[in-house]
Amino acid sequence: MIKRVIRSKVKEVLESLYPEHKDTLFEVEIPKNEAFGDYSTNVALVLKGKVGKQPREIAQSFSEMLSQEENFSKVEVAGPGFINFWIAEDFYRKNLKDLLEKGDDFFKLDLGRGQKVLVEFVSANPTGPLHIGHGRGAAYGDSIARILSQAGFSVVKEYYINDQGTQMHILGKSVYLRARELVGEKIEFPEDGYQGTYIYDIAKLALERYPNLLSLPEDEAIALCRDLAVEVILEDIRMDLEKFRVHFDSWYSERSLFERGVVARVLRLLEEKGLIYEKDSALWFRAKDFGDEKDRVLRKSTGDYTYFASDIAYHYEKFFERGFDLCINLWGADHHGYVPRLKSAMKALGVPEEKLRVILIQMVNLLEGTELKSMSTRRGEFVELKELISEVGTDAVRFIFLSRSSDSPLDFDVELTKKQSQENPVYYVQYAHARICSVFAKAEEKGIKPNFLGANLALLQEKEELKLLKLIDSFDDVLESSALQLAPYKITYYLMDLASAFHDYYTKYRIIQDDTELIQARLALCEGVRRVLRFGLELLGVSAPEKM
Repeated sequence: MIKRVIRSKVKEVLESLYPEHKDTLFEVEIPKNEAFGDYSTNVALVLKGKVGKQPREIAQSFSEMLSQEENFSKVEVAGPGFINFWIAEDFYRKNLKDLLEKGDDFFKLDLGRGQKVLVEFVSANPTGPLHIGHGRGAAYGDSIARILSQAGFSVVKEYYINDQGTQMHILGKSVYLRARELVGEKIEFPEDGYQGTYIYDIAKLALERYPNLLSLPEDEAIALCRDLAVEVILEDIRMDLEKFRVHFDSWYSERSLFERGVVARVLRLLEEKGLIYEKDSALWFRAKDFGDEKDRVLRKSTGDYTYFASDIAYHYEKFFERGFDLCINLWGADHHGYVPRLKSAMKALGVPEEKLRVILIQMVNLLEGTELKSMSTRRGEFVELKELISEVGTDAVRFIFLSRSSDSPLDFDVELTKKQSQENPVYYVQYAHARICSVFAKAEEKGIKPNFLGANLALLQEKEELKLLKLIDSFDDVLESSALQLAPYKITYYLMDLASAFHDYYTKYRIIQDDTELIQARLALCEGVRRVLRFGLELLGVSAPEKM
């Protein structure tokens, strides 16, 4: 909150002193050294060379005007021309009172102003159960959607079902061959077939549902097996995501793009624009003209369409027919080479580059002791998301998945997430919330009724209390940067800092003691911390237990 106030006040002075440079960009940051204040801005350094004055002279004129602001206890010029701010303690106390008055409305931002955003994530091929890599993408995408909704965007969460193409045929054939094997036939299972026990389970179901399956022409039987496999696997995926607290607004079928003629329509559009050509009996897109390293095939010489063809159609529909202002795709890191390909197609269609954002989700390494587990869907060697949830719980899985940036590989230590200690970050944060709940339970036992709005917050004078007040104030800045950078891990880090500060405070001071006025002030502070912890955890899709 105060960061926004500083930025606003600096901008007012900038417009007053140098109106011709009122749109100059500048930073407001927390200095690494506390001796340089609570916040600092580089506005005078940025103006150097624009206004014909030295930075310190510019900074001094800013400082004189900003010093009149009641929320700043001190404003000083330092170094080559930085302007440092010390914030009046009463600002933080007023901010806490504002939070206690407004409730959850306190956390609302209007960054998005109702812009329509589509977040497409997970979108795992319906060829097998969700593994822990998919789970990380699920946690990340769902949290991004929650954060953007809170920041004023109108968000739709979508799962794109890859139910078309070669892999679907391989899936259907894998089930068909296992069905033949189950009735005693000797078969040769292809190297690229899908293995794993789930294929046998679907094959058994296929034989029950279609008693004449093996007497049908092979192509027809494989198509039935394919459709059944997609149905069964998607239902399994839906159930896993339900347990993981991930709910999609839309399940979008790739096959429907062909059935509704969207692919054909978009290819005609590309042809009219002169962006496709035929070579070697295949149809090519002029991707190189739009930033990709080479041209790309849309239709193979066999007549089969590539994934790229349907992806162009899918994204064309997102922007031009469904009217989204921003589309966010979360893909596995193995798709990194595909990003410039898709962006080249969108550029060709006239979509501004900033309207498509692709987040790559790095892999998860599951640690059990010192052992690493690997994953391969076709060979059936993968750690299923449901297994991990069953072992450590949804809260722990989501929190740990969101504890690092998506572009960093993640080592998930199973044993650590079971510990009830400071080493386990999710336990430590949830325990802070539960601890505060126990404080209020104790107050109730003693007949103390909290009076948040009537509390004398000026009694909050201790260093640890001021630290908590400052952390509460900084939450909306964290929320804003998480929304703009699509970075849920910033909230995770923040919650760990807030929990740590509260545990330190709780250990050092008695909240329920003899001074009734001080009790009310400290209960108000505890309530502020509790609300921020609960709300922050909600944005991560993690529960805030009252007892642990």
